Parts: sequence; C-alpha cells; structure tokens
Amino acid sequence: MNSHIEEESTDGYDENGYDRPSKSQVKRDMHALLDLGKQLIELSPERLKQLPLAERLYEAIREAQRTTSREGRRRQTHFVGKLMRDAPADEIRAQLDVWENGSREETAAMHRLETLRDRLLDDDEALTKLLNDNPQADVQQLRAVIRAARKEKLANAALLQGQEPQKKHYRALFQTLKTLTH
Repeated sequence: MNSHIEEESTDGYDENGYDRPSKSQVKRDMHALLDLGKQLIELSPERLKQLPLAERLYEAIREAQRTTSREGRRRQTHFVGKLMRDAPADEIRAQLDVWENGSREETAAMHRLETLRDRLLDDDEALTKLLNDNPQADVQQLRAVIRAARKEKLANAALLQGQEPQKKHYRALFQTLKTLTH
C-alpha cells in the first residue's frame, strides 16, 4: 500500500489528485506578485537600479511612478504585477528585506548618536567616557566642536519667540560623532 502512495506522489499529482496548483493558489501567488510590484513602485529610481529587474519591468515601474491619474496608475500597477511573473521575486524580496531591516538598525544607531550628542552638550563626564571608548579620537577637535555647540545652544536659549535657532555646530557635532563611531 505504501509503495502505491509513493508512486502517486511522484508522478506529478498533489495529494488531491490534481496535477497543477488550485485556482485559489494561483490567485494568491498573483496577488503576492502584485503587492511586490506595488512595493517596487514606491522605491526610488536609485534603489530600483540595484534590483535584478528586466529592462521591460524597470520601464513599466518607472511609467507607473510617472502616472498621475488614479485609473492609469491602477492599470499600470497591474501591468507591473503581470511582468513580475517572470521576475526573480525571491531575490527582490530578500533585497527589500535587507533595506528595511538595515534602515531600522541605522535608525537605532542614529538615535544612539543623538542621545550621545545631547549628553556631551550637558555633561563633561560623557566626553571622558567617549574618549576612553575611542582613544583614536582627536581630543582638541572634539572639544572645540562641543564648545561651539554648547555656545550655540546657549545663544538659541536666549532667542525671542519667532527667531530661528542656529543648528550648525549642533549638526557638526553629530557628524563628528558619526565618523568617530563608524
């Protein structure tokens, strides 16, 4: 009996005796490709160029991005979904995942740098710890940037309502920390 079941499963039929995916499965697959196509339409041209897309698919995505009418955009999106059938969807999904997760990590790193910057503006102990953790740091340059940012912060605190605060040294400190910790 077992050998009979094995024969059935290896001759191209599924467990229900069908030799191809169900209509429902085909529909689910098509919707998944359409959704992936919609994600691609939201990407920048620079990101699109980094993906393994056929020229025709790339041009269809760019056309969808340029289309402003709702119905035209919908039709172009469905065309992109149709062209996605021949695209390496798994590779594309993997790259999108890397960009999405990478951006979360980058965001967390930026928040850590912003917190460090704020601590450096308020506390000399933070500078001591930073210098201990990064002995290669240019101490004089770092102190000068912190001093300028603190001076800028004091000047901004004295501004009247409606006056624009200065952020030049505040941003410079962030960039210095970014290069130091990378």
